[in-house]
Amino acid sequence: MKKLYIIRHAKSSRSDETLEDFERPLNKRGKENAPMMGERLKEEGIMPDIIISSPAKRAKATAEIIAEKVGYKNILFLDDIYEAAPETLHKILSKLEDSYRVVFLVGHNPSLNALADKLVGFDENIPTCGIVEIEFKCKKWSEIDSKNARIVMFDYPKKSE
Repeated sequence: MKKLYIIRHAKSSRSDETLEDFERPLNKRGKENAPMMGERLKEEGIMPDIIISSPAKRAKATAEIIAEKVGYKNILFLDDIYEAAPETLHKILSKLEDSYRVVFLVGHNPSLNALADKLVGFDENIPTCGIVEIEFKCKKWSEIDSKNARIVMFDYPKKSE
């Protein structure tokens, strides 16, 4: 059994128009939502075996905040996650070490939405700092597929409001 948590980065700031998209930081709401969602994961006893993230500033900050909240240390930042096609994300996941059971993937839309749709037919928008949990009935990451995937949970900051 493999578990994937697709995590969209928290809300980012667009106030500085001179910044490249890659460099946009979290805004006030993002800095509040990321720790809140990390706490929700911690309360559920969810601990990743690895966190892989886009290195874009807003995704990196989200991954670091969530990692801190759940008590996880090592994050793998992969350039290929930024602006990735869903096929690229699937390829990254399929090459993961099979010893990893629980994976957090922190990235961006529309890529994450497209991946969730490809894997489980998820057709809702993943809002900023939203989390989609997908479970795969397989033993190897190379075997993950829509045929052995099911959605377990969809959570996001405004869900409890």
